[in-house]
Amino acid sequence: MDKKKIIEVSSDTNIGGAGKCLITLLENFDYGKFDVKVILPPNSLLKPMVEENGIEVIEVEGIAEKSLDIKSIKRLKSVFKAEKPDLVHTHASMSARIAARHAGARVIYTRHSVFPPKKYMTGFPGKQINGAFNNYYADGIIAVADAARENLTDTGVNAEKIRVILNGVKGLKPATETEKAELRRRFGVDDDEKVISIVARLEDIKGHEYFIEAADMLLKDGIKAKFFIAGTGSYENTLKEKVRRLEREDKIIFTGFISDVDKLMNITDIQVNASYGTEATSLALLEGMSIGVPAVVSDFGGNPGVIKNQENGYVVAKQNSAALKTAIHTLIKDEALYKYMSEKSVEIFNSTFTAEAMTRRTEEFYLDIIDRKGVK
Repeated sequence: MDKKKIIEVSSDTNIGGAGKCLITLLENFDYGKFDVKVILPPNSLLKPMVEENGIEVIEVEGIAEKSLDIKSIKRLKSVFKAEKPDLVHTHASMSARIAARHAGARVIYTRHSVFPPKKYMTGFPGKQINGAFNNYYADGIIAVADAARENLTDTGVNAEKIRVILNGVKGLKPATETEKAELRRRFGVDDDEKVISIVARLEDIKGHEYFIEAADMLLKDGIKAKFFIAGTGSYENTLKEKVRRLEREDKIIFTGFISDVDKLMNITDIQVNASYGTEATSLALLEGMSIGVPAVVSDFGGNPGVIKNQENGYVVAKQNSAALKTAIHTLIKDEALYKYMSEKSVEIFNSTFTAEAMTRRTEEFYLDIIDRKGVK
């Protein structure tokens, strides 16, 4: 069969979750079936990663970190007219969706995030207007979690256009015992200490303050552990001040941005995700699962779709530091339970969350839309 021509569009200048998903697709596409190009804003950090996969990058002015930019619609339409793609897949670029539709291409976009919709978007006339717009400017929509699908339908999007395709990642390489010992020294972890980590942007809605409070309670209970907070963000100073007030700087440690987060994950005993304002499918949770790291997560957004309560971790009430503390404590103290959840984490990852599984499902959706077979 003739190759189908696909153009992926991202407005990201930095490397976030949506960008990582795009790179994962590019690394795993069946290029015997698809000819792929990528549109990015100038100077995007994604560009070298895209080009490493042998994919042509088309840079378009005006789309950087913007969903909608009126001037860029004309530029994008010109590109689509010249390239004549069978399908355009956009990642947070409404401009590209509009341009692709008016250039005659079929359009899919991915809803990468989950957050409570504004009230005016779920009632008349906001729901009807939003639904009409999104239904017209998309032939298909990928939701990365059931919660993302609910966000869309709650704001008027036709459920028949949506397919839930869970994020997938390349599994991490497990470290050897010798490597783990060296990594523990690098991160300043004593032999008798457990490692509890949270990997997320330092924003208030990510729930780090509840992680810090749970850590403080565990330390007061005599738990020997170090608690790592990996990432950067606008809430960093507030969180560091909270740790200073608790006088826990030696046990609750901010790593900042670390490019080799897999090193931290390889010595992590328990991973935490405490989000309460936006969370789809956490890539960090998936990476941890791939090497047997159980998790304790809030019951928000896509978290319950990744962590099955009492299977590969615990799902607890959001914004509840006591609940986080209790679940973490249980996992630390019950060795048999921990072993079961660690093994279950790998099993669930391999069956559901691999990069290959995500890519094959995405390819099937592309072909369904291109061939106008409809949406399952």
